[in-house]
Amino acid sequence: MPRRPRIEIAGFYHIVNRGVERRVVFYDKDDFEYFINILSKGCEQFNITLHNYCLMSNHYHLLIELKEENLSKFMRYLNSTYAIYFNKRYKRTGHLWQGRFKSWYVANEAYLYILMRYIEQNPLKAKIIDRIEDYPYSSSYYFFKPKSIPKHLQNSWIVKTYKNNIVRISIGVIVL
Repeated sequence: MPRRPRIEIAGFYHIVNRGVERRVVFYDKDDFEYFINILSKGCEQFNITLHNYCLMSNHYHLLIELKEENLSKFMRYLNSTYAIYFNKRYKRTGHLWQGRFKSWYVANEAYLYILMRYIEQNPLKAKIIDRIEDYPYSSSYYFFKPKSIPKHLQNSWIVKTYKNNIVRISIGVIVL
């Protein structure tokens, strides 16, 4: 049975992808940074706004906003580029990702806030860190350092909404 086509309309999406058999896909700082770099390039190339992200050792979460109907093209670029890098670096072959990426359309603002919190709290729930701002592979790491917000997050909802007050963001204020 053929798989159903993905709905790709402009708007916000929560994206999740995980390593095949829940295996590690980010072993070290270089892996995380390479993924963030291609994520940034992909967002620019496909005219996508990255609002939040969190990379864990065996999966990742993205909150993106499409302006065009190009989600599948963007994700093909992101996942295949990283898989080629990973397989070359670790001298392996085969699939890196567990099936197709998962995507959910964000239908309302309340769900958007819940997602921001959920994505940013992943390292806390996994007991990797004690404070959100200490995890270098998520968008929160930069939201607490407003002078160092990278290009790929400069149009995020949090940055645009809170501008100069971004330092004051805490778990209670913006539901992170």
